[in-house]
Formats: sequence, structure tokens, C-alpha cells
Amino acid sequence: MNITMYSASVPVFVRQLKSASSWLDKAAAWAAERKVSQTTLLRDRLAPDMLPLYVQFFIAADHAKGCVSRLSGVEAPKFEDGEPADFAAINDRLHKTLAFVESVAADQIDGTEDKAVVVKYPGAELNFDGLGYLTTYAMPNFMFHATTAYAILRHNGVPLGKQDFLVGGGR
Repeated sequence: MNITMYSASVPVFVRQLKSASSWLDKAAAWAAERKVSQTTLLRDRLAPDMLPLYVQFFIAADHAKGCVSRLSGVEAPKFEDGEPADFAAINDRLHKTLAFVESVAADQIDGTEDKAVVVKYPGAELNFDGLGYLTTYAMPNFMFHATTAYAILRHNGVPLGKQDFLVGGGR
């Protein structure tokens, strides 16, 4: 089997989003057991100049849906970016992202290695071909923010291990 744009993107996003969802389930149980405020955890960060936990989850999900959208040409759903009340709200966003990512078929993404991809920011524009976008921008950003969310939870004492990161505790 050859590696395709689809196989290098969608299954990776799906697996990691499911793992992230399981981290939130563990974090909610851990917080309830110890009477730790979910709001406090949602606002925590690894360093003062880093984004808080909930934003790490939001950005990871946004990179997954943005990548699938840009490569496939299918419009991505838009989600509210306000501070969530609890882990369930983040989990809802992850599940909506999963539903979108899983709704896009392989033939909508495969063959997009040379597709022109433009990522616009206020005052900046990044230009890629599809393969470069996937491998040097979208996937690294997705994994960075997923890893940072995992690290914030782990740093606070949520009982997560490498298996949770890789396969979501058996999911």
C-alpha cells in the first residue's frame, strides 16, 4: 500500500482527536474525584507566555478541520471560540471536528500533493503546495497543540501516560 495524502492525514487526525477526547474524560473524572475546578484546569498553561489548555485543544481541532478542508475543498464548520465552561464543551468540539474530518472521503484528498494552499493571517499569507502544507505546517501544528494539551493535563496530575497519548487508553 502506498502512502496517500488521505492516509497521511485523516486517520492521524481521527486517532489523535479520539485520544484527546479520552484525556478529557480522564481529566473530568480526576477533577471530580479531587474536587479540582475544571475552569482552573482549562485556564492553566505550561508557561506564562503560552496559551491556556482550552485554546490548545481548540487550535489542535482547528488544524485538523482546516487541513481537511483546504486539501479537499470542502468548507469546514465554524465553532465558537469563547472560553468553555467545562471539559464536556471541549469534548463536544472535538466530536464535531471528528464528524467533519470523517465525513470527507479519501478521493477528495488524494492527489492534492501539488494543490495550491494558502493560509491567511491578519497581515500575512503563507503559500504551500498540498504536500508541503500537510507535512510542514498542518500536521506539526496539530501535533504541537495536542501534545501541549496533554502536557498541561499531565503536569497538573491527571493520570495520563504514553498509551493515552498514542491510542487513547485503548479507544
